[in-house]
Amino acid sequence: MTLSPLIPRFLEHAEIGKNQSPKTIQNYHHYLGRFLKWMEGHGDGDGDGEAVNPQDITLEKIHEYRLFLNRYEDDRGRTLGQKTQNYHLIALRAFLKYLSKNDIPSLAPEKVELGKTPQRTVEFLTREELDRLFEAIDLSHSTGLRDRAILETLFSTGLRVSELASLNREQVDLKRREFMVRGKGRKPRIVFVSERCAGWLERYLKSREDNWKPLFINTRRMRKTSKPPGIERHSPSKINIETDLLNLHEKRRLTTVSIENIVRKAARMAGLIKKVTPHSLRHSFATNLLFRGADLRSVQDMLGHASIATTQIYTHLTNKHLREVHEKFHR
Repeated sequence: MTLSPLIPRFLEHAEIGKNQSPKTIQNYHHYLGRFLKWMEGHGDGDGDGEAVNPQDITLEKIHEYRLFLNRYEDDRGRTLGQKTQNYHLIALRAFLKYLSKNDIPSLAPEKVELGKTPQRTVEFLTREELDRLFEAIDLSHSTGLRDRAILETLFSTGLRVSELASLNREQVDLKRREFMVRGKGRKPRIVFVSERCAGWLERYLKSREDNWKPLFINTRRMRKTSKPPGIERHSPSKINIETDLLNLHEKRRLTTVSIENIVRKAARMAGLIKKVTPHSLRHSFATNLLFRGADLRSVQDMLGHASIATTQIYTHLTNKHLREVHEKFHR
């Protein structure tokens, strides 16, 4: 069997067997599609779109493919960073692992090595910068309470922007000040809300006069209608009505891009020189916990990191022992 039908089967396995997120499956589809196209043009035959078999994936071909990724340049002159190149290889390793589990002869997945990437750096905001960011929101504007609640929630919970955007009103328990989210890999975790953040969320929700499900909604004008589209057409079924209602609710949901723009605008209004994103507030959440003495394992759980190694990027920022050594011995 050639690679062409095997890749869709692998993607189906990732969806059903591995229960991976739509975004992960979309990325796998993109990266493996690029690999297949490259293999079809760089096989051992005439190189003119020939069929590729799993046995054609060799160490030499992987070496050539890595050179291709490293030297890749699109029509706008953009190249692939080392991290993006590794994403291509990670998708390929996952595919080879699938082939191995299904007894389809090919290259062993562990033979595909990832390129070395520079150590990640973390950009976070100080308490003063956070206060300036929050206070930059114009509360007299119609979206002021919403935007302030968004900033407070990002910092209070450490949510990823996609997790924040997917929140529904019914999820958030402001009395208990906690709720559950599903993060990467659809893994559930409990998220806690500070008393201050709960206050801003309560003010924002009280200001709303709608019944839309999303916690954070856009304010664009929509066509006035007392019933979902289609209800008066051909007497649709209950399922169709419910689908139309769901679509209407989702149209009001604030997108991740809109949330990023809100954070960026607030940072600009606050006069912050740093590049500030929703993820900067996630980093600020983590470093604030560690500065105050929280243990790394607890921070890992609150961030929803699968591996403690991911959380360890923050440790060099919060190592009080190194500061104490410096102050004691450096004169």
